[in-house]
Amino acid sequence: MNISVSQLPGIGQKITLKTAEDSMLVVIVHHTGKRELYFFDDSDSDEADFAMDLTPDETRELGAQLLGATYQPVNADQLKMFKKQIVIDYIKLTEKSSIAFTTLEESAIRNKTGATIIGIVQGDEMVAIPDINRKLMPGDVLMSIGKKDQIASLEALCKGEE
Repeated sequence: MNISVSQLPGIGQKITLKTAEDSMLVVIVHHTGKRELYFFDDSDSDEADFAMDLTPDETRELGAQLLGATYQPVNADQLKMFKKQIVIDYIKLTEKSSIAFTTLEESAIRNKTGATIIGIVQGDEMVAIPDINRKLMPGDVLMSIGKKDQIASLEALCKGEE
């Protein structure tokens, strides 16, 4: 990234950031504290693709967000390890399954398979974090999370192959 700063007499300061992908962000900082942001998809363009004004408070909030004050991305190596160990899958419940027509509590899915149900699609309805009294019906699609072997056990259970 290439950064340049220049003075704008009577206005404030201009900060130009050019990226490796040849886009550009220009920030005009006024003496009053107001900031103007201009984004150029092509740094050689004379007209900005996007522009917005920010108050001093909004600028501080944006800066805090960019610095990671509220969210820190996961290390890429940790994410790869997580993806190898945890699976999220959608599994259709068949009529042959022993858990069909039972409630989530009665089904004891977690005890039997180790997998956790985090959502259920019942017809046109999507139920996030279903209640333990939710009845499981054939045709329901269970959104589940667990390790690969736990998901495989749940899939067998839902097919009636347990």
